[in-house]
Amino acid sequence: MTSTRERQRAAARARLEKEMAERSAKARKRRQTTAIVSAGAALVLVVAGTVWLAVSLGGDDDKPGTTTAAPGASECVYNALPAEQRPPQIKDVGVPSNQQSGTGVQTMTIDTNLGPITAKIDRSLVPCTAGSFTHLAEKNFFDNTKCHRLVTEGIKVLQCGDPSATGNGWRDTDGQGGPSYRLPEENLPTDKRPPYPEGVIAMANSGQPGSTGSQFFIVYGDSPLDPAYTVLGTITGGLDLVKDVAKAGDDGAFAQQAGGGHPKKEVIIKDLTMSAPQG
Repeated sequence: MTSTRERQRAAARARLEKEMAERSAKARKRRQTTAIVSAGAALVLVVAGTVWLAVSLGGDDDKPGTTTAAPGASECVYNALPAEQRPPQIKDVGVPSNQQSGTGVQTMTIDTNLGPITAKIDRSLVPCTAGSFTHLAEKNFFDNTKCHRLVTEGIKVLQCGDPSATGNGWRDTDGQGGPSYRLPEENLPTDKRPPYPEGVIAMANSGQPGSTGSQFFIVYGDSPLDPAYTVLGTITGGLDLVKDVAKAGDDGAFAQQAGGGHPKKEVIIKDLTMSAPQG
């Protein structure tokens, strides 16, 4: 028969084995819990890191209504005229892109009934105005239009760019022809004397900031205008044609308003083109 001591030893061994099994089960459970928590924490870190990276790389592009200009580009503002404020002389050809290149030089070619007139446009000085002119040229905005005003006293300019040919001054005022948007002035010659020397091509406006449209004037003799008009570029060919038009005189139609009148020697723009930027 089994002695009492042997039974006690067997019972003690059984209790020990049970305790060891329970401890092993608890340890295994703790390891599983720790593994789950660790995996969850790692997942959270991965997600957080991904979000941070996306935000860091994306910058402000994810914010509604914001854009980031490409390298060498300028953010331009083209303000569309409300439909109810557009007179009949307005020609709607849409609005240019608000991102315009600020590098390179363009050649403007004005093909007239008297011969070609060319000009050099430096986009680093007038990225937005050059962008507008390029847009209008691509839309054939200037084709088959007349240069509507000549001034031979005080200032010496030939003004063009009004498709309706109703403009009565170097100020592109309400009621005169132009596109369906306006843009701010650029490259103002505030430190130049005279501000508008012979050979300059510049933009007309209403006399108010941000009112530049499509009308431009070619300066064929030094002109002491206020430096409030965008200097678009420099005439490189055809200035002699403009001087011949000036010699023929004007009809005095605007003498009581802003001076000058319609050129007696008619100038018709058959085509106006802008080359791709070079350099």
